[in-house]
Amino acid sequence: MRISFCLLLAVLLTLCCAHAQSPTPAVAVQVNTIYAGGDGKFEAAPDTAVIRLDIAAQQDTSRAAYDQAAAAAEHVRQAVRNNGLDPKALQIGYFSVQPIYDWKNPKHKVVGYRVTTNLTLKLRDFAKIGGIIEQTADIEAMQNQSLNYVLEDVDAAKAKAAEDALRKARNQANAVATAGGRTLGDLLYASVDVTQPVILAQPMMQRAAMAGGTAAPPPPTADFTPQTVSVNAHVNAMFALK
Repeated sequence: MRISFCLLLAVLLTLCCAHAQSPTPAVAVQVNTIYAGGDGKFEAAPDTAVIRLDIAAQQDTSRAAYDQAAAAAEHVRQAVRNNGLDPKALQIGYFSVQPIYDWKNPKHKVVGYRVTTNLTLKLRDFAKIGGIIEQTADIEAMQNQSLNYVLEDVDAAKAKAAEDALRKARNQANAVATAGGRTLGDLLYASVDVTQPVILAQPMMQRAAMAGGTAAPPPPTADFTPQTVSVNAHVNAMFALK
């Protein structure tokens, strides 16, 4: 009798846990309606180029490292001026001065200093990209360069992606309604989620200086078309059934 009671209790506990873990529908079921989801996408040409320049200088003293980084920053300003831009268009992300320790020495003696900073330049005129990259590539303290294209005026692209997602959701709902001998009616409810994937820029290593008398090759961005920007949307929609 005790064994049967324990078995019955275990079954009841299992059923209760299963009921508690059952998912709750996101949208309540309504009579004579159909619920469908669709994924949309729109490819847009980028409107902004983002150039990132990382400067790093390491010397025996903090002053020497600072002076080297400052000289590199001035070369960047001049490169920007040479291409018809105001140096104020450059945005600084951070600036740091860090001591370098000799970890093999029990006293962890300071053996140098490292100054790092990064600058970001946003351009609408893509024709200026090649000149800036070329003129900043040979700066001694230039650690990395990176370039990526973004879409800042994204509202129109988001609307196009949402339209594509709703169209696909409607097509799916219409196919199911037709298969069931019904006619798709008006849109009763819809939710939209729009995303723009982030493309991480890859750093470009400094190019080697050209030998004297040798013509420099064109910039690495010359004659190429900027990569398009994808905007994705997901639509959940409820339609009436006739």
